[in-house]
Amino acid sequence: MNSPLFIGMMSGTSLDGVDAVLARFAADGAITTLATASLPFDPALRAELMALQAAGSNELEREAIAANGVAALYADCVAALGVGASDVRAIGAHGQTLRHRPELGFTWQSINGARLAELAGIDVICDFRSRDVAAGGHGAPLVPAYHAAVFGKPGINRVLVNIGGVANISVLHADGAVSGFDTGPGNVLMDGWIGRHHGHPYDADGAWAASGNVDQPLLAALLAEPYFSLAPPKSTGRDLFHLDWLDGVLAGAVTGAVTGMVAGASAPQPLAAADVQATLTQLTATSIAGAIAQACPGPIEAVYVCGGGASNGALMAALQAALQAAVGQATVVASTAALGVAPQQVEALAFAWLAYRFDQRKAGNLPAVTGASGSRILGALYPA
Repeated sequence: MNSPLFIGMMSGTSLDGVDAVLARFAADGAITTLATASLPFDPALRAELMALQAAGSNELEREAIAANGVAALYADCVAALGVGASDVRAIGAHGQTLRHRPELGFTWQSINGARLAELAGIDVICDFRSRDVAAGGHGAPLVPAYHAAVFGKPGINRVLVNIGGVANISVLHADGAVSGFDTGPGNVLMDGWIGRHHGHPYDADGAWAASGNVDQPLLAALLAEPYFSLAPPKSTGRDLFHLDWLDGVLAGAVTGAVTGMVAGASAPQPLAAADVQATLTQLTATSIAGAIAQACPGPIEAVYVCGGGASNGALMAALQAALQAAVGQATVVASTAALGVAPQQVEALAFAWLAYRFDQRKAGNLPAVTGASGSRILGALYPA
């Protein structure tokens, strides 16, 4: 009998589109990727999802319509995988996070699971985070359980870093323990800043950041955000890290030293936009490196990066240097391609794995990571 096929689908905080994978799960734990697909958000849908990140008028109706749009795009991505509906056991669909407020007892990922099941003709499992939140957890990050199952290696400390809109780490300890949490902004501030100034969705290879200089007073002001010093478990998102937050720091909301003085000038001079981009890149690298040093004090075999940040050469170089300073050792920094999984496929595969766990009626969370009161089966089923 053939091992079951599952589809995993992810659209992350960066709001750049949907990634999908078709994977086979063998009884011995082996996972084989059979096909991949990616589709961008329609600009109007992306703009609406971005607007729904903050309070506004007529939110219930607007979110319901947007959820239908997300389901339709997910269905198109399923079709792009080129697999027959009868061959797939289930789709694990993350949906698009609009609000993440575990301290208030909820997290919301926008997708109409019933509509996706209707369009694709395949069972859909979604709403993975809510059960962990109901059990007192953060509902995030969920990927460390998958990272441990697929990338863990006994006897060595290994770190997985996902740099999407938000960055999170999974520390796979030599003794088999797993720890992890959201470290803070990944690409979200860099993407927003270059979008404001140049209209680009992201800083390709970090080229704009590389043209600027890190402003140390601004970096210190950004790192003064209390989130960075919170003890885990912890998670975050656009609810905290957004351009209004950045503007507040730039305006001196945290410190009055965020506009540098030009030598001999009588008044502060605003920072160049490229220097802000360079500083935001350094913020991501420094906060990740500090989190790794906090969570894994022992020798680290390597740090493997997935998500869009793995394609940002300036960020990867900054992370390499920041790790050297934070952990006091030369640390290998590579993409997860070195472990056999392309960096853009890791999160989608994680949700295929979570769907597989649901199908097996096995827990998908790690209470030590999320803070939940116990292990829980994650997700809600919409039959085809």
